[in-house]
Amino acid sequence: ASEDGKLSCGYSSFKGRRPTMEDRYDVKFAKMKGQSVSLFGVFDGHAGALAAEYLKEHLLDNLIKHPQFLRNPKLALKTTFLKTDADFLESVTTPYREDGSTALAAVLVGDQIYVANVGDSRAIALKGGKAIPLSDDHKPNLKDERTRIENAGGGVSYDGFTWRVDGILAMSRAFGNRSLKNYVIAEPDIQTQIYIRHAHEE
Repeated sequence: ASEDGKLSCGYSSFKGRRPTMEDRYDVKFAKMKGQSVSLFGVFDGHAGALAAEYLKEHLLDNLIKHPQFLRNPKLALKTTFLKTDADFLESVTTPYREDGSTALAAVLVGDQIYVANVGDSRAIALKGGKAIPLSDDHKPNLKDERTRIENAGGGVSYDGFTWRVDGILAMSRAFGNRSLKNYVIAEPDIQTQIYIRHAHEE
């Protein structure tokens, strides 16, 4: 439960078919200027766990420290995602590391939920028994994404199973992925949703 006792959360993770666990998550509750803030992050790593681990350790903390966080959460999310990606790439001193990660952050400020997404992790809201998507997958075959990648000098191809950037990555945006960084960006798409508190949360 959160520090003010009004929000409960749970989480679960399990290793898939890869030999090691490359996924991470982070949950934070904070009081800022008298206001309760809840932050949740899911980071689906690939080509190693370095990027996902870095995001777990830094992304939400960096967001809380952003000077515009309470006043303009969308701006704070966008600039924090891009800066944290640059910081991660600078932090990796081992040559030839291509670790990357999706990032999906859900931030509750007052009665407003902000969901920032990079990659193909997904967020949904449940309203009246109906699932409402709060994120859209960043896939290379989407028209706007493909155009952006090709204009930046990259290529998009189908390998018989899925669309990939330069025949490598099955998403068009990600943290890390150093050799693809010119066109596999960490700029998030952000959606908002009103959070309706239930009687038992009051």
